[in-house]
Amino acid sequence: MVDIAANIREVQRRIARACERSHRSPCEITLVVVTKEVGISAIRAAFDCGIRHFGENRVQEAEDKIGQLAGLKPDVIWHMVGHLQSNKVKRALELFDIIHSVDSVRLAEILSRRAEKTLPVLLQVNVSGEATKSGFAVNEIAVVVEEIRQLPNLRLVGLMTIAPLAAELEEVRPVFRKLRELRDSLGLEHLSMGMTDDFEVAIEEGATMLRIGRAIFGNRR
Repeated sequence: MVDIAANIREVQRRIARACERSHRSPCEITLVVVTKEVGISAIRAAFDCGIRHFGENRVQEAEDKIGQLAGLKPDVIWHMVGHLQSNKVKRALELFDIIHSVDSVRLAEILSRRAEKTLPVLLQVNVSGEATKSGFAVNEIAVVVEEIRQLPNLRLVGLMTIAPLAAELEEVRPVFRKLRELRDSLGLEHLSMGMTDDFEVAIEEGATMLRIGRAIFGNRR
């Protein structure tokens, strides 16, 4: 059995240590616990340990879970952290409080048109330039930000990236550093970066939102 409470304490300890090394406060960090392929009882266990931010990768999987966990509202904030298809926008707007993975102007326009209240969003940036990853190119993000800032019903709060898999942690540091530099140049607030394998480096480079699942729930399928 996975000891979810112990794993959360360990992740929080590692967050605190990384903050200490980088002269930051843990209060600056939002731990978004990613519940992909995680059952209801495990999510409730994390909630009982004080977790209030949860992330899902797919609208279809989130739909059933969030319905069953409706009683945790309004305390819980649901984050969409995976690729969002345009045909799932309507349901995503009903389920999620914030979307990390806006990866095209077209998707932003659809969200803006269909949203009935102001929606916080982050733009996904493909910092590493990997063909297998979604997101805006580094050299286009400044223009895109100006376009999306003009759209009604969206509040652009930051940037998100997924670092490449690397044999050595230091190999991902330039990716996180580049995203921070972009964020700073654009006057945005949040950096959604850092997962189970690299979140400490992400904190040292300025992350404000971490997306962590495996370190808390163990290996899934």
